[in-house]
Amino acid sequence: MTRILTVLGTALLMAFSVQVSAETRIGVVDLRQALFSSNDAKSFSEQLQQDFSGDEARVREAQEEARKLRDRLQKDGAMMNESERQELTGQFQQKVQEFNTMKQRLDQAVAQRKQTFVENERPEMDAAVQELMEEHDLDLILPSDAVVYVNPEMNLTDQLLEKLNN
Repeated sequence: MTRILTVLGTALLMAFSVQVSAETRIGVVDLRQALFSSNDAKSFSEQLQQDFSGDEARVREAQEEARKLRDRLQKDGAMMNESERQELTGQFQQKVQEFNTMKQRLDQAVAQRKQTFVENERPEMDAAVQELMEEHDLDLILPSDAVVYVNPEMNLTDQLLEKLNN
């Protein structure tokens, strides 16, 4: 008896879910692609490049200095006496540590600025998504990374980008 009720309940649930899915209109967007392809993102990227170009140059310089020290150690290390080799090794390790610290600080600063950009753009993104829902009479918009396959007609990323650029 319980088995019959379970089968009957499952059948009713499946029938109901098919009916609901037939009525539900769904769209898909790649939020990240739309946001970072927008005109605002391009301006932000250019400004970011300008703001951090000096820091990037210093990081590259430290990396190059470390590379030169490493090359010198590899090339001349066998011919150096122990104290010279230890001194050069110490300089190399110090330069690598300096490079790593500078690179980490730069990466953190850039990540923080990107996060701030995303947070500032969020209200505009939400409004554009809401407009898409209303224009296409949708019940649900899913992020593209949560979908295995989407019919190209249901992918609204380009339309979202267009709204963000207006």
